[in-house]
Amino acid sequence: MAYVGKRVKQARKLRGLTQLELAEAAGVSVSTIRKLEQEERPSARMETLHALAKALRVPTMSLVKAAEPSGPRVSASTDALWESARAALTKPPVQPDDPATVTGVTEVLEGAVELYRSHRFGALAAVLPPLIRDADALGGNGRPLRHRVLQLAAGALTHTRQFDVAEAVLTRALDTAGDRMESAATVNTLCWLLMRRGRLDEALALATRWADELEPRISRATAAELAAWGLMLLNVSAAAVRDNQPGVAADALRLARAAATAIGREVHPAHEQMRTFGPTTVRMKTVEDALVRDHPDTALRLAARLPRYPVRPSVSVRARHTLAVAEAHARVGQYPEAFGRLSEARAASPEWFPNQTPARDVLRTVLEGRRALAPEMRAMAKSLGL
Repeated sequence: MAYVGKRVKQARKLRGLTQLELAEAAGVSVSTIRKLEQEERPSARMETLHALAKALRVPTMSLVKAAEPSGPRVSASTDALWESARAALTKPPVQPDDPATVTGVTEVLEGAVELYRSHRFGALAAVLPPLIRDADALGGNGRPLRHRVLQLAAGALTHTRQFDVAEAVLTRALDTAGDRMESAATVNTLCWLLMRRGRLDEALALATRWADELEPRISRATAAELAAWGLMLLNVSAAAVRDNQPGVAADALRLARAAATAIGREVHPAHEQMRTFGPTTVRMKTVEDALVRDHPDTALRLAARLPRYPVRPSVSVRARHTLAVAEAHARVGQYPEAFGRLSEARAASPEWFPNQTPARDVLRTVLEGRRALAPEMRAMAKSLGL
C-alpha cells in the first residue's frame, strides 16, 4: 500500500522544504508531518491534506490514494438505528401484507421528506423500511416514487456517514431515474457523498461532465434547467477548491452565480426533493469556498450580506453555512462568536450536529484557548465525542 506520508515526503523534497518549513507554510504541526512521513499514521483528515497540498502547490488528491477522510465512523447506536432501513435497501423485496398504492406511498413519502428536511433522522429511520418495501411493491407505476425514496434514503445515509450503503443506493437510483433532471438530482447527491469520502477527483470529474451536459441556453432556459446546471456547478466548485484547483473553482462559481442571477430568486425545483438554488445558496457556497481558500475575513464579510427570498435554502445548506461561519470566527480568534454559531447549529439540528467533523474541529480550537470550560461547552464536547 502506498502511504500518504510517502507522497507528502516526496512532494516536500521536490519543493526543497524541510518539515518545519512545510509545517509553517501549511499551518499544521511538525509532529503531524513527521508521523505521516514515518508512516506512524497511514493518513490524515482531508482538511490537513488540503493544507499540505496548498503549501506544496499540488492537487490534494495527488497526496491521497483511495482516500477516505479520517474521523468518527458510524457509532453503535447509529448502526442499530438504521439496521432495518439498510436491510430493506439491500435484501430482496418483500411483498407487504396489504397492497401498496401510489396515493398511500406518496403521502408517506411526503412526510418522510419533511423529516429529512428537519434533520429528524431517528424518526426517519423508523419510517423508511416500510416505505422502501411499499415503493418496491408498486411495480411499473411506482418508478418515480421508487426513485424519490432511494434518493431520500441515500441522502439520510450520507448524512449519518453510512457511505458504502448510500453509494450502492445511489447507483440504483440512477438506474431508476426517468429523465435527465431526475438523474441530475441523483448525481448531486453522489458528488456530495464522494466529497465526504475524500474522493475529490472523482467528484470533480463527475460534476464537470454533468455540468457540461446540463448547460442550457440561458436566454431560453427554465428556472428548473438553470437550477440543475447551477447546482452541478456548485459541486464542481466545491470539489475543485478542496483539491487545490482554485482557478477551476472560481470559473464554476462564476457560472453558478450567472445562473442564479438569471433566475433572480431562490427556487425549489420539482426534480429536487431537498435542494434549492438561487442567489442565497450561491452566496453560502461562496462563503465555504473562501474558508477553504483560507480567507476567513472574506468569508465573514460575505456571510454578513446574504440575499433573502421567500424560499430559503435547505436546512442542510443553512446548517453547513452556520458551521462555516463558526469556523471563520474561530480562525480569526473570535472564539465567543464561534461557539455561539456552533450552539446555533446544534440547536437547529441536534441529530445532524454530532456527525459533523467541522463542528468537532471548531470546538477543539475554541477549547484550546480556555483554562476552564463552561457547562454548555462540556455538554457540546460530549455530544461531539470529544
